Amino acid sequence: MSEKVLLILVDGMRPDSLEVCRHPFIGKMKETGSYTGKAQTVMPSVTLPCHMSLFYSVPPSRHGILTNTYTPQVRPINGICEQLRQSKRTCGLFYNWGELRDLAKPGSIAYSCYISGHIYSYKTTNVKITGEAIKYINNSNPDFTFLYLGYTDEAGHAYGWMTEEYIKSVYESWDCIERIVSSISDDYTIMITADHGGHDRAHGCDIPEDMTIPLFIKGKGVTPATELKNANIIDIAPTITKLLGVEAAGEWEGKPLL
Repeated sequence: MSEKVLLILVDGMRPDSLEVCRHPFIGKMKETGSYTGKAQTVMPSVTLPCHMSLFYSVPPSRHGILTNTYTPQVRPINGICEQLRQSKRTCGLFYNWGELRDLAKPGSIAYSCYISGHIYSYKTTNVKITGEAIKYINNSNPDFTFLYLGYTDEAGHAYGWMTEEYIKSVYESWDCIERIVSSISDDYTIMITADHGGHDRAHGCDIPEDMTIPLFIKGKGVTPATELKNANIIDIAPTITKLLGVEAAGEWEGKPLL
């Protein structure tokens, strides 16, 4: 395969929240692509460790990030962006949580955009960062784009997972998802997922509410209305490189899902 990929991650989005919020675009994604509401993340089910496992396709015990504080890897390996850069592919990262700045080495990224959710609110910056990603994709046609939406995790911590306020944040995140998917070329394979779930007003435990995440994949080479089986967050990186026709890093432990 040799396509282009947009990966959208909604921080803290539980699979069961999708049925409750009932955004119409969720059903459309399920009908036109592959989906699972049973994918698993890694322990600790905390934002930065989960993102590092997504980008580097290894568990936290291997990449060494166990909290939301980044430390350099003792035994460095390539992540998605480094692997794509070796094959002269272009990558863009868009996010509103500053700790994600270390997901990729600067030399591997063609374009990066950060708008602080702490300063401008995650609700506002979800919309702003989505608009910036749309402009970049349509103007530059990158091979891989990562869009992070942090509002849902913020609502979970503030009000509690599965509360009315949390469900509203999930719905509004899907407004952003529908907007960007509808605004870019259908040459892009769309992947939508979360880093972890949550319970009460927290996450980080080895329980289903925290460990279970949704995963959607929609694209020209994806069989519609099919279920992804035995998916794990570490499988996302090798799936992306396969879609882009690039070799996975030798140290990666995940498997392509397509």
